[in-house]
Amino acid sequence: MKTVVLILVICAGAAFAEQQPSPSAAPARHVPQAKTHAEYNDYNAAYAINGGAAMEKAADDFAAKYPTSELRSYLYAKALHEYQSEDNPARMLSTGNKLLQIDPDNAIALVLTATVMADSLADGDKDREQKVTSIRKNASHALETVNSSFVAPANATPEQITAYKNTLQSMAHSALGIVALKSAEDSSAESELKAAAELNTSQPDPYIWYHLALAQDHLKKYDAALVSVNRAVEYSTGNRDLGDLAKGEQKRLLTLTGAQTQDKPQSPAPK
Repeated sequence: MKTVVLILVICAGAAFAEQQPSPSAAPARHVPQAKTHAEYNDYNAAYAINGGAAMEKAADDFAAKYPTSELRSYLYAKALHEYQSEDNPARMLSTGNKLLQIDPDNAIALVLTATVMADSLADGDKDREQKVTSIRKNASHALETVNSSFVAPANATPEQITAYKNTLQSMAHSALGIVALKSAEDSSAESELKAAAELNTSQPDPYIWYHLALAQDHLKKYDAALVSVNRAVEYSTGNRDLGDLAKGEQKRLLTLTGAQTQDKPQSPAPK
């Protein structure tokens, strides 16, 4: 699975049961509240649990006990975060879908479910068309609603909020780009992946640059593809598998363009 950037705001709701909006804040979504003291105590006890499976069970138990509670979504959001930290894409998808049943506009769940499905999409999937539809629906809805649905931590600076939103939007465009690439829609893939890269300049994602290079290669834009794959090689330090893929594509593009190297001489490829 593609390693996604951790969404720093997903666990920001530990005390949301009693949190009130800042007087200076712009009108935003309703702040969830516990209806009773018992609900509040049970919520905090559940939220203190760590580990994806244990956290998901705690969320399920809380939702069964308080089926109309406004706080259910925060427990599923934390379970989603735990599974993301554990790199468990299957459980990320199922938990993200549980969260979306409660909060259909939840930008983080929309983006992460779209990302998981896009990363795992294969030609032989029996439900491929359904997956493609779901990826596009979730990623597009995230882009449509991120400004209205996204709730940042109370102490987040305007710069941090912008960065959070940019990360979500970048991931949504990336999912749309990857599904387009896997559907042989190379022009659309290039456009979406360019948008993803432009929104993620502070922590460049080598996966975005690698897939952008592939889309440009398919379009026979070899010079542009070489620039993109050079970025992928540069940013993939520490990820050997991706680095090897990027270097293989780089070698192909160097041959096609007749270029010698990227910005500095490259070591000979191992024989």
